[in-house]
Amino acid sequence: MKTAQIEAFFATLQAANPTPQTELEYTSVFELLAAVLLSAQATDVGVNKATRRLFPVANTPQKILDLGLEGLEGYIKTIGLYRSKARHLMEACRMLVEQHGGEVPRTREALEALPGVGRKTANVVLNVAFGQPTMAVDTHIFRVSNRTGLAPGKTPLAVEQQLLKRVPPAYAVDSHHWLILHGRYVCQARKPLCPKCAVIAYCDFRDKTPA
Repeated sequence: MKTAQIEAFFATLQAANPTPQTELEYTSVFELLAAVLLSAQATDVGVNKATRRLFPVANTPQKILDLGLEGLEGYIKTIGLYRSKARHLMEACRMLVEQHGGEVPRTREALEALPGVGRKTANVVLNVAFGQPTMAVDTHIFRVSNRTGLAPGKTPLAVEQQLLKRVPPAYAVDSHHWLILHGRYVCQARKPLCPKCAVIAYCDFRDKTPA
């Protein structure tokens, strides 16, 4: 994708959805962190189903700790890999209480030091909760960035670095949401919905799905 087309690409996505939001449900920074941690290799729909039961009972690090590991597992057992995610979330809550006064830290280094929190999860929290122009490259963003030619790269980190260079500053904060939603609902993996794509004019993908 040529640099001159990137502005139009994001302007079109912005016009269709001026205030994009994550589809994970949360009411606090900690709930967001917990939901994103639980969402690895799981759908937002599945995570929301579990957290609708969990968060009314335990929505702070201390309350999660008070549940105990088995108690936490009972609430999230419908999510894939729930046992390891429960352990990670418990340990992360312990660190939040002991090292951060129960608050979610605002730096990448401190976030990535929490068990179960990798670069992608940290990027989501920094972007959604704290408004930083980070790029949380999941499978959707990786696919869309490569398929369209927006930010080609062989690894998620390479795509992230390309996006940080190529996305105009005016769109930087919301761009990760637009790309995820575009990949989830339009530029799908098996059969992209090219005839319904609003940004098809700027896309470098050669094998477009015919109408």
